Amino acid sequence: MRTLKFLAVVLLLAMPAMVHADATDVPGSAVWYVHIDFKEMQAGSAGQSLYAWLDDEVFAEIEEEIGIDIGSEVDRLTAFSLADQGPVIVIEGNISQESKDMIIAFVAVSGDLQPLKSSGKSYYHVQDSDEDHDGMSDETSDITIDIESLEDEAWLSLAVANKLIVTSSEEQMRELLANDGKIAGNRGHDGLLIVLTAEKTLLQAGMKSSLLGDDDDGGWESNILRNAEQIAFMMAADDNSLIIEAKLVTTEPDMAQTLASVARGLISLVAFDDDMEPDAKAVLRSTKIEADGSTLSLSLVIAADLLVATLRD
Repeated sequence: MRTLKFLAVVLLLAMPAMVHADATDVPGSAVWYVHIDFKEMQAGSAGQSLYAWLDDEVFAEIEEEIGIDIGSEVDRLTAFSLADQGPVIVIEGNISQESKDMIIAFVAVSGDLQPLKSSGKSYYHVQDSDEDHDGMSDETSDITIDIESLEDEAWLSLAVANKLIVTSSEEQMRELLANDGKIAGNRGHDGLLIVLTAEKTLLQAGMKSSLLGDDDDGGWESNILRNAEQIAFMMAADDNSLIIEAKLVTTEPDMAQTLASVARGLISLVAFDDDMEPDAKAVLRSTKIEADGSTLSLSLVIAADLLVATLRD
């Protein structure tokens, strides 16, 4: 199933969003979501530094591998998954005819070129055409991203202007086409995912923590996952700085207080490292960690250049 897995890698590595909206439009019943706004990232100096790093480290490699210039064609992406239906990916941007032709070429390899129709819009069914193939082609064997049921089959549409829609079920595709590719959010029920928002949000993500699994090694990370129900993350821009916030909903209120104490203690210990740069120490010491009921919150402000330098290291 070379073609489907390759397409899944292309879409996930692109990582931008849907319609002009943010992650608040993701259904509350989703088990995970990711939303990245590349257009907003390019609009301010702080985001531009991060975008330049992505262009160097991610987009250039994608263009070299598959010939699609993600940086110039993709504005936003929202990806999410419902437990009973699988993942949905909606990419928005000025997708070139060349890229569209390449996507249709993917369809030709393992799909049916005869388009299906819903709400007057066409879409394609792509399915596994190589059951004996255990991995990627030689050129992409170093990329190992699994996207649930997109491993077996997917529905794909370019019928909505400036959008590439990929779903794991035909029902999802029909719903999106009926709504011109917009994702209808549903926040009115128990157990909804946390969505952190800000005026200039660059990246948002969240997940029901149980899906991350657990290991047998113990340790800080394992203890967090074992005692968490949800995790949410957001990065926003403010002048030349990046604002990072995270929230973790624990299984018990006492655990939120315990984890907050441990996190503050670890930050204090790390900040005493003589080899750490003064700017990095200042960021750590200004990091706010608070517990309110079952929710643990972390927030910090970091210069974009410092974050990018850390990523490059």
